[in-house]
Amino acid sequence: MNLILLGPPGAGKGTQAKLIEERYGTVQLSTGDMLRAAVAAGTDVGLAAKAAMEAGQLVADEIVIGIISERIDQPDCADGFILDGFPRTVVQAEALDRLFGEKQMTLDAVVELQVDDDLLVERIAGRFSCGKCGEGYHDKFHRPKKEGVCDKCGAQDFVRRADDTAEIVKSRLQAYRAQTEPLIEYYRDRGKLVSVDGMADIAIVAKDIRENLENL
Repeated sequence: MNLILLGPPGAGKGTQAKLIEERYGTVQLSTGDMLRAAVAAGTDVGLAAKAAMEAGQLVADEIVIGIISERIDQPDCADGFILDGFPRTVVQAEALDRLFGEKQMTLDAVVELQVDDDLLVERIAGRFSCGKCGEGYHDKFHRPKKEGVCDKCGAQDFVRRADDTAEIVKSRLQAYRAQTEPLIEYYRDRGKLVSVDGMADIAIVAKDIRENLENL
């Protein structure tokens, strides 16, 4: 089963991708991870990507498509894969369609995690974690049982990601809406889109995705 996960930052794509992996034996493919692996391996497209990054440039779509092409040919993708972070634009989606056609592969579904922007900002901006063990907390939804003390390891050092401010999250959401949302119509027109409520509990989201995939 070959899938694409769509959703804004903080929608839970990574969490749901892991659950899909466990159930269907698919492989989660993150664009960033694939780029780093290709650069480390020194493949032709990896070297091209490295040159672009070292020059401070965005990696061209054709290079990213080349890296995806190499990656999905590997044996662990034989039972399917989940693309997370690509495509981001309709142009990229069209390039991906051509790649699938060349390889005689099928895109089975595009799973869209629908979210409420205001609630998502609240969800992300309130996150913090233990600086020692990494245990996650939230200002509103999951505070330590004892204020200032990690439930898991007892440490008293908490950290927040620099990009988890309300202003930055809103900016990232605006970029997503402008650039990536047209993909929703693109894949809906092709009968590939599966939309689920990404604001629900993790288990409920996973159940909704599973039921939709099994109805394909």
